[in-house]
This record gives sequence, C-alpha cells and structure tokens, in this order.
Amino acid sequence: MSLTITPLSPALGAQISGIDLSVEISVEQRDAIEQALLKHQVLFFRDQPLTPDQQARFAARFGDLHIHPIYPNVPETPQVLVLDTAVTDVRDNAVWHTDVTFLATPAMGAVLSAKQLPAYGGDTLWASGIAAFEALSAPLRQMLDGLTATHDFTQSFPLERFGTTAEDRERWEATRRNNPPLSHPVVRTHPVSGRKALFVNEGFTTRINELSEAESKALLALLFAHATRPEFTIRWRWQENDVAFWDNRVTQHYAVDDYRPQRRVMHRATILGDAPF
Repeated sequence: MSLTITPLSPALGAQISGIDLSVEISVEQRDAIEQALLKHQVLFFRDQPLTPDQQARFAARFGDLHIHPIYPNVPETPQVLVLDTAVTDVRDNAVWHTDVTFLATPAMGAVLSAKQLPAYGGDTLWASGIAAFEALSAPLRQMLDGLTATHDFTQSFPLERFGTTAEDRERWEATRRNNPPLSHPVVRTHPVSGRKALFVNEGFTTRINELSEAESKALLALLFAHATRPEFTIRWRWQENDVAFWDNRVTQHYAVDDYRPQRRVMHRATILGDAPF
C-alpha cells in the first residue's frame, strides 16, 4: 500500500491517502508518515472511522501517550480525551495555542479524530512556528534566540471555568500543584530536523522572563500577531471521520468556535515529547 501525499499550502499541511489507520500500520508506513510530518507539520487523513482503541494504537506508534489532567476521556481508553461541546467548556481551544506547554516535556504531537460535526462551522486552523520564525528580521531572530518565557496552566484553564463543582475544583487544584508555571525557550529547535520555530502561544505563555513587564507584554503581542499571519497558516474544513496529526513542537492551532448551539465532538490522543531546547 503506497501513500499519496498532497501538499496543501507552502507553509504547512498535507493530505495523505492510500492508508487505513484502523489497522496496524507497517514500519515502512510509520516511517513515511513521520517523514511527511517533519516536512509538512500537520497531516490530514479523510474517511478514517477509528475506535478510541484504534486511534490510541496509531498515535502510540509515534511515542508514549499523555492522559490529560482536566479534560474527560474515554473510560476504556483514557489516553483518548473527549472534546464534546455538550459536556465540556472548550472555549480555551478557540485561542491560538500549542498543546500542554505547561508541561516540562510538552507534547510531541497529537492525533485528532472528528466524531460529530456541526452542519457548518467548526473549522480548525494550524500555524507554522518555523515559517513565522524564518520570516522575522535577522536582528529580531537574534534577540529572541536565547530568551525564555513562562508557560502557565491557568492561562487556559482558569479556576472559575474549570472548578465549578467540588470534584472539578479538587482536580484543578491537584493539576495546579503538579504543574506550576515553568519556562521554555522563546525559540525552540526541532529535535529531529534542527529547524528553529517560535515557541510562544497565547494559550499558555504569560511573559518573557528576561524583559520588563511592559517590554514582555509588547513583544508577546507582536509575536502572537506575527505567528498567526495568514501566510503561515492552513484552515481545515472537517468531515466526519477525518483525522489530523500535527507536530506540536513547531505548530499552534485554533479551533474556531462559530457553530453554537450545534454540537461538535472530537477525540484526541496526545503523544508525549521532550524538553524544548
């Protein structure tokens, strides 16, 4: 079975066909997908009706899986979290973010499966941190390389939205204790390709440590706006049973919240990564 890889934009994104993700993929298929991910940063697969177990099995071919501390999951497959607008407040997804950068070793990637979609709306956008960094002027790239920034769990998961019941509050407080604010490089080097990418995101980054508060606020505003310019992004219009697989180390994404009161249900398996450098 040979893969067909169709690039979707200059900055990032490719659609892959010629593979069935519901069965155990071969070593050759895994390697081909990994190489496509390195090149295109986010991959899309149409018509892949996966069970949670099949989704977790596919994602686990690329690394160990993370169990999210806040979002609900599939009870039989806890490595697969559930983003269901009828159950959970998912407004934190409607902001540009890189997943779980509040961890010391943020996710390497994630596999997202569309289970139930609104009749219209509910697209997701991805942005390339590599394209954004390379488009900066040389003096700004030089200044940023070597700076660090604070990432905070509470930026996207505030207590007032995720601690509404006693059980939720207990879970939130435990997550806060286990995940205090920490620092990552503002510019991250991809551990495989060696390419550099902006590694700040509006969802979790609160300040640049080496700058004054005013300087940090101004520079982060510039970087947040720059990183999501249209030429660095791709927008995916979901169909039921679509699967997206993205390199979380060098991208951020935004789930457009434009479909209420329609319902949207997505399953995500998150692949653990390594410490940014």
